[in-house]
Amino acid sequence: MSNIINVNSNSNQYNVCIIGGGITGTALAYFLCKLGERSVAVFEKSYLSSGSTGRCAGGIRQQWSTRSNVRLAMRSVKLFERFKEDVGMDIEYFQGGYLVLSYDEEEAAQFEKNVQMQKEEGLNVEILSPRQVKEKYPYINTDGLLMATFCQTDGHANPHKAVIGYAQAIRRMGGHIYTHTEVKGIDVQAGKVIGVDTSNGYFKCNVVVNAAGPWSRETSEMVGVDLPTESYRHQIIVTEALENFFPMMAISFSGNFYMRQTQHGQFVLGQGDKDEKPGINYNVTFRFEEELISKMVRTFPFLKNVRMMRHWSGMYNMSPDAQPIIGQSDKVKGYYYAVGYSGHGFMVAPAVGEALAELILFGKSLHTDISYLDVKRFENMTIEKEKNVV
Repeated sequence: MSNIINVNSNSNQYNVCIIGGGITGTALAYFLCKLGERSVAVFEKSYLSSGSTGRCAGGIRQQWSTRSNVRLAMRSVKLFERFKEDVGMDIEYFQGGYLVLSYDEEEAAQFEKNVQMQKEEGLNVEILSPRQVKEKYPYINTDGLLMATFCQTDGHANPHKAVIGYAQAIRRMGGHIYTHTEVKGIDVQAGKVIGVDTSNGYFKCNVVVNAAGPWSRETSEMVGVDLPTESYRHQIIVTEALENFFPMMAISFSGNFYMRQTQHGQFVLGQGDKDEKPGINYNVTFRFEEELISKMVRTFPFLKNVRMMRHWSGMYNMSPDAQPIIGQSDKVKGYYYAVGYSGHGFMVAPAVGEALAELILFGKSLHTDISYLDVKRFENMTIEKEKNVV
């Protein structure tokens, strides 16, 4: 199979070269093409969605602790709702809601403030008491639960299909995708990007976008720009399939877990690990299985006799405030970045791709403000940390 999708093998020049074939890189390329910029190439060193995107749980959430993130996520949901019609792919998108469970008094108080802010932004979200949770979801053990929040328009989708959908649309519109093509260097002359050196040859370009996920910092070092990101392993377990009865994504930041049921019946569940060290690590551990399974069986007793079928790991590319780093360099002309999603890249990628495409082509974002996500915010010591992270 060719490493090049819909591209003339003699072509070695593009206006925009994007590093990374995950949801961010393909969403950006899609919106560039949609806005009329067809001289676009995506470079992926492995196969499409082989990095963080293809290893995530597929959740799509609008319940955030910062107002700006709520706006970004709400725009992304609007684009996900139109994905099948606009992009042409059924990505198993289902708005079954997000049930956010709190077991901590300080967190519960923060949730009440969050919900007030979210409602001010136009999000249809509600607070549920433990009794209401039990009445609505009798298969959940509510022991120790203080409260929950729920938003029906939150949901989940298949990350692989989303990337493939964007890739097919890019191909139809004339954009180019190179798989199994590693970017080994970014050519900068007189403070301006002029090309990329890859395992498949040299390509001239005017713009380079770093959408390299776990390798974002190393990629940025190619142009001498420091992006304060670090990658941490996160693990996921997948069960055998059951009859569908669990429509929502259940998540708890204080309980440190998340879980959803796929369209095909499997449960996808995971947690964070406070002891995880930074670095690329795709190994899996028995400790993770023991800790997560014992906790999840207590909260979701129906899992007790369900068999575990798969276990994998992926990377959270973390930023200091658990918010993505998106913008353009003021040191190297033509260098842009969309990295550091801190585990939430899939759910906001449509809005980010749209906004960054507008920034590249028009000099400003037209639909969603992403200026607050530029790396320059870390020069200000009063940055607001996103609290709703597992």
